[in-house]
Amino acid sequence: MPDPITVVGLGADGWTGLTTPARHAIEQAEVLLGSPRQLALLPSTTSTPPTSDGAADPSGAVRVPWPSPLSEALPRLLAEHRGRRICVLASGDPTFHGIGTTLVRLLGADAVHVIPQPSSVSLACARLGWAQDQVQVVSLVTNPVERLHPHLQPGRRVLILSRGAQTPAEVADLLIARGYGSSEFTVLEQLGGPAERVRTTNATDWSDDVDPLNVIAVLCPHDAPVLSTAPGLPDDAYENDGQLTKREVRAVTLSRLAPVPGQLLWDIGGGAGSIAIEWSRHHPTCHAIAVERDPDRAKRLERNVAALGAAVETVEGAAPAALDGLESPDAIFIGGGATAAGMFDACWNALRPGGRLVANGVTLETESLIAQWYKAVGGDLIRLEVQRAAAVGTMTGWRPAMPVTIWSVTK
Repeated sequence: MPDPITVVGLGADGWTGLTTPARHAIEQAEVLLGSPRQLALLPSTTSTPPTSDGAADPSGAVRVPWPSPLSEALPRLLAEHRGRRICVLASGDPTFHGIGTTLVRLLGADAVHVIPQPSSVSLACARLGWAQDQVQVVSLVTNPVERLHPHLQPGRRVLILSRGAQTPAEVADLLIARGYGSSEFTVLEQLGGPAERVRTTNATDWSDDVDPLNVIAVLCPHDAPVLSTAPGLPDDAYENDGQLTKREVRAVTLSRLAPVPGQLLWDIGGGAGSIAIEWSRHHPTCHAIAVERDPDRAKRLERNVAALGAAVETVEGAAPAALDGLESPDAIFIGGGATAAGMFDACWNALRPGGRLVANGVTLETESLIAQWYKAVGGDLIRLEVQRAAAVGTMTGWRPAMPVTIWSVTK
């Protein structure tokens, strides 16, 4: 068996902050992999300045800076240096939004030995006096800034892992646009290093230059606008052309879909994207694929995804043909196109065992198909009718919406 790859977490204090086992792992390595910044934190006697193809130091170690994009190049790099003692440098705790998790996923836990340092989250909470278990952590290293939206709630404490020097300004702009400009806004730079700096203001007043190595802490005001992650956002939260699963129907539909952390939803006939979006807002690890055949609606759906910070991929095309090649789902919602030839068969066959299928219908044609499948495989069948108060002259009366048939079944 080859030696496990060792992953060493580095703080901003570099070599001086490392434990003896961490230093020993670096000194014994034949290959050192890391970002140029991380490699530069090592003493010159341990590794030479990085070159594009790796350079040998006097002790025989080869220093290789990460290429970009790393995810595509990583298997090739590991294969090139197979059979040699490899040490990978990481920031802080390598298994917290770090390269350590990626390596374990590629190679297995037995092939990776991790020596962590305190994470930037641990250091930030220590500086702020925040309870780490009461903080929501959001990584913007590879995600768009809009992913913050579901986590911005009154009184919430949010720690944001930055992509670089520009991230604090992007976050401040988003907070202001969302009505959270009065949030306490703290930028912590070079945590744990000799150049550490912590600055606090509010989002509205933030305008300073920032070191690329930074973490952002946001304390949301208690009187900030509420946009809950519970199913049933207000209808006006979505840009739409009328093709929208209405609020009350949406809440019942999502209760049948039963979002589970880490699972994937197919939203077929996405329309404004409300089902896919609220599925993904349930938990940061929930994600969805929305299939929409109309190009204008697909673009509108993507705008709603960005505005509400959802992890939703849009596939433009007509189902069931557009479903070919998609990752197998844990749940499927058929909100449009149910009468297309082969739709129910394709969805049922694609669904993972234990997955949930939910179909909504308002037409007799769709209800007829639903009735056939209900008879064949069972499940739960309800009809939902909603009435809303509306003006009747100078008074108020009840105005009924079209009834919706909802079929749900577990495979």
